[in-house]
Amino acid sequence: MMLGDYGADVIKVEQPGRGDDSRHWKPPDAGGESAYYLSINRNKRSIALNLRHPGAQDVMRRLAQSADVLIHNFKRGGMDSMGLGYAALSELNPRLIYCTITGYGEGSPYQDRPGYDFVIQAQSGHMSITGEPDGEPQKVGVAIVDVTTGLYACSAILAALHERESSGLGQHIEVALMDSALSWLINVASSWLMTGEEPLRYGNAHATVVPYQAFKASDRYFVLAVGNDAQFRTVVRLMGATDMAEDERFATNPGRVRNREALMARMIPIFATRRADQWLAMFVEAGIPAGPINTVPQALSDPHVAAREMVLEVPHPTAGSVRMMGMPYKLSRTPAAVQRHPPLLGEHTDEVLRELGLSESEITDLRASGGL
Repeated sequence: MMLGDYGADVIKVEQPGRGDDSRHWKPPDAGGESAYYLSINRNKRSIALNLRHPGAQDVMRRLAQSADVLIHNFKRGGMDSMGLGYAALSELNPRLIYCTITGYGEGSPYQDRPGYDFVIQAQSGHMSITGEPDGEPQKVGVAIVDVTTGLYACSAILAALHERESSGLGQHIEVALMDSALSWLINVASSWLMTGEEPLRYGNAHATVVPYQAFKASDRYFVLAVGNDAQFRTVVRLMGATDMAEDERFATNPGRVRNREALMARMIPIFATRRADQWLAMFVEAGIPAGPINTVPQALSDPHVAAREMVLEVPHPTAGSVRMMGMPYKLSRTPAAVQRHPPLLGEHTDEVLRELGLSESEITDLRASGGL
């Protein structure tokens, strides 16, 4: 989708009759298409090919001959078994950039297992550090491993396209969900690698920066992110508790981390004396990072969303129109844009086959024989 936003002609190859699994992850849906599917499939054309059919495999080879990039998320060996692996297709098109996305990657002891976001969140250690200290391990509320793996894949593809300008050659890119999730353990992994101490869950607090967490005002929760000692001095001044800045237990961040509970015993009762908007007004005015804990409707109704065009309305053939998230990347000369609605299953099959040079009789024969 990101490559399509940037202007690429993206052809989505789907299984006839069923298509992308996410089409069926509903309700909710609009015009028969699931909200999940609509959220990640703009700027693509859909063709329906039965890749077990020799004629459909020939179509894939034709596509690969003229394509810049091929991306697939079949399990290990799936594309090779159909004669569509990197070795075979790169012979037809040495400039082809071939990106494989799997759960665990080649050489992993789990390489033949299917990859699912929820399982990877658990297996990678993230759920062990997410949630309240005395509560259950928790996953992130969206499929964050899938999302970040897609981001890594996009970044690697763009790097390979750039390198191809000098070498003239494509290459095989391999991205694994497990690797992606492990990579964004970042400072938590670094701390364990350095100390051998098992990381803990801190709920909405931070392991090594204090105060950096959610607080309850008299009416609702808000978050406060104090990143340095100068900010801490400003915060306690606004709280009317300047003595905390002079207390040697709290004057520096290492001291605040060691004396977290004592500091919270002072701060929490004070924050409960005023409304969240009162605290936030003071903190924002003073340049202190702080904000409300919004619901999703509140977040998407924020003035920021309209100002930055982060919700778009896109015409759709069965739903009339759909609202979807906008683009977080703002390019000055070649702006990203929605050129195509999320496609219906197989909506562009005949169109793409004609572009590849297939005649009407060839398309009819391929459909009659079960290739489409």
